[in-house]
Order: sequence, then C-alpha cells, then structure tokens
Amino acid sequence: MKSMNQMLYEIGIIPVIKITDPKKAVPLARALSNGGLPAAEITFRTECAAEAISAIVKEFPDMLVGAGTVLTPEQADRAKAAGAKFIVSPGLNPNTVLHCQKIGVPILPGCSNPSDIEAAIELGLDTVKFFPAEAAGGIEMIKAMSAPYGNIKFMPTGGINANNLLDYLRFDKVIACGGSFMVKEALIEAEDWDAIEALTREAVMKMLDFDVKHVGINCADEPACRDTANTLESIFGFAQNERSGAIFSSTLFEVMKAPGRGKNGHIAISTNFVDRAEAFLSRMGVEFIDETRRLDAKGKPEFVYLKDEIGGFAFHLVKK
Repeated sequence: MKSMNQMLYEIGIIPVIKITDPKKAVPLARALSNGGLPAAEITFRTECAAEAISAIVKEFPDMLVGAGTVLTPEQADRAKAAGAKFIVSPGLNPNTVLHCQKIGVPILPGCSNPSDIEAAIELGLDTVKFFPAEAAGGIEMIKAMSAPYGNIKFMPTGGINANNLLDYLRFDKVIACGGSFMVKEALIEAEDWDAIEALTREAVMKMLDFDVKHVGINCADEPACRDTANTLESIFGFAQNERSGAIFSSTLFEVMKAPGRGKNGHIAISTNFVDRAEAFLSRMGVEFIDETRRLDAKGKPEFVYLKDEIGGFAFHLVKK
C-alpha cells in the first residue's frame, strides 16, 4: 500500500478548495478528476466542508480527499468521520497534531520557519505544509531550511500558480504543491466545470511538460543504419553522432543498427517527472513494461517504455 506522501507526490498538485454549497462538491470533483487531478483539499472555512468531503468520498472513493484549515481536534474528528484521508492546518497546533496521530489520520501542519520545523520534528513528523509559501520566502526559504533539516518534506501552499509551480516541484524536498488557481471561487460559484477542468488539465500539462525528444528508426542491420543516417545528412545536413547501438542524426532521429522495440521504431517523450507522468498515465489505463524502467543516481525513474505501440511505434518516457 502506498504511503500518503507517495500518493501526494504522484499527484503533485493538490487543489485547495473553499466550497459554500455541498451540492457543487461532486461536479467539482468530477471536473478535477477529468482534468487529471483526482485530489482535493476541502477547507474547513465553511460550515459545509464535512458534508462536501462526504459527498465526494461517496461518489469517488479512489479520490485523494483531505481536509484543510483544520484548527481543532473537534474539526479533525469531523473530517475523519466524513472520510478525509489526510488533514492540513495553516499552523502547528501541538494538540491538534497529537489528536490526529491518536485517531490515525496523517496531518501536515503549517510551518514557515525553523522553530516550527523543530516543533514538528519533536512531534514525530517528517512532512509539513509550508505556508504561506510565497509570503514566507518561497522556494528559496524551503531550500534554506532543507540544509539543516534534510529529512523534512514540504507541501508548499499560498501564492502557488501556473507560473511558479515548477520552481517548487523541481526541488526534491517538495512532495506536492497546494493551490487554488484552477478552482477559483468565482468559477465554482458559476458552476463553470468546463473551465475548471480545462485549468486543471493545463496545470497537469505544465507540471509534466510532455514533448517529443527524438524518433527512433528501426533498421535491419548496421549497413542499413549507416545508409539511412547518411541519407538524412545529405538531404537535411543532420550531423551524425554514433553510439554503440545507433547513430543519432542530429538530436531528432535515433537510427538503430538493429531492429529495436516497435514495428517501425520508437518515439521518446520527454517529461519533467517520469514517475509523476507514469502515475498520471496509469490512471488513464496506460500500462508500462517494468523491466525497461531505469533509475537515476537518486533512485528516481528516468526512463520507461509504455506496453502498447501507437501507430506502429513503441513509446518511452525519458526525463528532461
């Protein structure tokens, strides 16, 4: 079973939602899921928060639903009873943290300075919310605090938007970002689910940033490979870079010295995060070939092949 940290990490962006009408909870959750983010942090800033959480959990049992702005043990009890799988608070209240630990619900308390971090460590926590992220110094503050507190992970929230999202997510101490830029109150009030779905999809694509890195061309043997590479050079001026099993023609084509994966060849798709991309695509039903997965020096996936071909081509993900 995956840990809460792993589930938060794989999703990457946690929509932070203030909802005033529980009837809007399910269509909102559907828009988020359709947009690629099956997660929600429903804040206890309104009286209907618990009811909204309960409605979403009932309709989408696999969705990662948490409760935000939890200030007291009583609110934590209501959040758990409603089905919240994690709890987030704006600050660090030891009584609330201890109560959440007692009732078995993961909590990410808000921390913004070293004293907060030390209090969290004293309570046995290894992951905290960094809030308010931008006002408290942003990613540079997180990096500075990570030097003495290397075992702490962060979920920054507050001022996160599509423009600064990657600044946070690229740092390996950040497990996910909380944000409301795809679930603005005006859009929820207007019940503009299409707009929310589009903004959600835009945020996911911003995070993953899929692009074509190169196309692999299968050749019968090495002479055929050299002939193909020479032809590409003579016509387009693509310089050759020979490797052990292929000749790269510019950086666009990998001409194989022997047939590789795929009927016609393969297409490499680059992404910022191979593991998050794999999780995203897996939720869409895409399967992967486990034995092709390669890890980088930090143990993070940097390469993996999709199981099925598309248009006669094998596809693999590769880290940018």
